Amino acid sequence: MVRYGLWVRLEAKAGKEDEVAKFLASALPLAESEEGTMSWYAVRMGPNVFGVFDTFNDDDARKAHLEGRIASALNSKAGELLARPPSIEKIDLLAAKQPGTH
Repeated sequence: MVRYGLWVRLEAKAGKEDEVAKFLASALPLAESEEGTMSWYAVRMGPNVFGVFDTFNDDDARKAHLEGRIASALNSKAGELLARPPSIEKIDLLAAKQPGTH
């Protein structure tokens, strides 16, 4: 079972909401290429509030993700697209239902 996760909250600048949505959607292939990223979800929680939830089997994979291409791309666009820096929370998963389980 995956044990580690990240919850990232993003708030788009006024007028940049569609760009943030497109940026997050465009990051999917990068997440898919990360061997240690077990799941990756980009979500919209309101007109200008977005989030990313991802999971990992170990802390090394989580650290690699935080130092990887998605984080780098987000950091390079943050000033242009976001109202404030991303809020990044390291979380420990207590229980999960995963695909293939009943």
